[in-house]
Amino acid sequence: MKIIHKPRIMSGLSCKIKMQHKTIGLVPTMGALHEGHLSLIRRARKDNDYVVVSIFVNPTQFSPKEDLKKYPRPLKQDMRLCKKEGVDIIFYPSVEMMYPKDYKTYIKVSKLDEVLCGKFRPGHFQGVTTVVAKLFNIVSADNAYFGQKDAQQAIIIQKMVIDLNIPVRIKITPTVREKDGLAMSSRNAYLNQKERKEAVVLYQALKLAGRLIKQGNKNSADIIKRMQYLILTKKSAKIQYLAIVDTQDLRLVSRIKEKILIALAVSIGKTRLIDNITVVP
Repeated sequence: MKIIHKPRIMSGLSCKIKMQHKTIGLVPTMGALHEGHLSLIRRARKDNDYVVVSIFVNPTQFSPKEDLKKYPRPLKQDMRLCKKEGVDIIFYPSVEMMYPKDYKTYIKVSKLDEVLCGKFRPGHFQGVTTVVAKLFNIVSADNAYFGQKDAQQAIIIQKMVIDLNIPVRIKITPTVREKDGLAMSSRNAYLNQKERKEAVVLYQALKLAGRLIKQGNKNSADIIKRMQYLILTKKSAKIQYLAIVDTQDLRLVSRIKEKILIALAVSIGKTRLIDNITVVP
């Protein structure tokens, strides 16, 4: 397994791989790898000749009030996990390598980045799309892997790839959950024991919504009201948003007729968590 720090060296190696008519699968991460990331790596390993995992805590997707400095960076553990899963290359650039002095270029996917999480984290998705586009250019991946847990991110990246004619296939894999249903996330480590138990209510609320829809309830407002009631039975929970939206353009759906995305962002204590499911009525 190789560790590469410089974009130009990574690009050069990718070029050599492509000249051999081999495929490259990219798993973009910010490190602190967990089973969710490992599921992406395993899928990439199955699909491609070479697997590249990028580890880069991207400063442009954090607001000044967010936890950039506190974000976990267990690099040695991440390297061990990658090696165990058969990763060929870890791309681990510095901030200076990705955003050199006087950097001025950013990518924005309009409208899609202004709803759900984007409404409460202005500039977040601009940072995400910019760094992901840079990774696509540097690594020249044939396939790139993202988790359904970050559904809005995945939809935005898919749109960016289409609009900018980037020659990479986006593969979305199912959300990986703990045994009690909590979606795996690096942020789960911030929860204390009591908060960790209460955080399960997020998935319980999503399952409740799914059952109501399957039973014939098509009224989004009523479903959200019931989700809200359940979540607020937990004292540590503070709802940022609950939404039922279209799976393509993320517009709010008031009357459920087709496949929809039910998404939420809830703070458990001081830790902001997101989750979602898709439902076909």
